[in-house]
Amino acid sequence: MNVSVHGAKTQLSKLLDMVEDGESVVIERHGRPVAQLVPVRKRRVSPLGKMRGQFTMAEGWERPLTDEETAAFWDGR
Repeated sequence: MNVSVHGAKTQLSKLLDMVEDGESVVIERHGRPVAQLVPVRKRRVSPLGKMRGQFTMAEGWERPLTDEETAAFWDGR
């Protein structure tokens, strides 16, 4: 849908309703397109931190592995 600048100013709420329904609106000045109203893309939730607070880590989990633990890890034990 195309609308003049004056029409956009006087009918902004109606135009926003149309945009929310998926329609794009082109705003024209003197018959030339100058702007476009389009729906905002929904932001995706970042997977980082998504499980924050849902589990706890054992005390000392960040300590370095011993040589025996390292060997067991790499040997698949």
